[in-house]
Amino acid sequence: MKISTKGRYALRLMLDLAINHTGSYIPLKTVAQRQNISDKYLEQIIHQLSKAGFVQSARGAQGGFGLARSPYD
Repeated sequence: MKISTKGRYALRLMLDLAINHTGSYIPLKTVAQRQNISDKYLEQIIHQLSKAGFVQSARGAQGGFGLARSPYD
């Protein structure tokens, strides 16, 4: 089975958000640095994931992204 690069990166992004879940939002730049993926490319992916309802976002100084559901469910 072949999975596209965008699909693999989306999975890595979701996994990173789940592993580093603290209850607060995580900046996309932090995830990009940890996963060694371009933050511009992750912006495209996170937009699709947000639209699909998998992640939630918050704006502002304490903003970032988090999973829409708890990773423990």
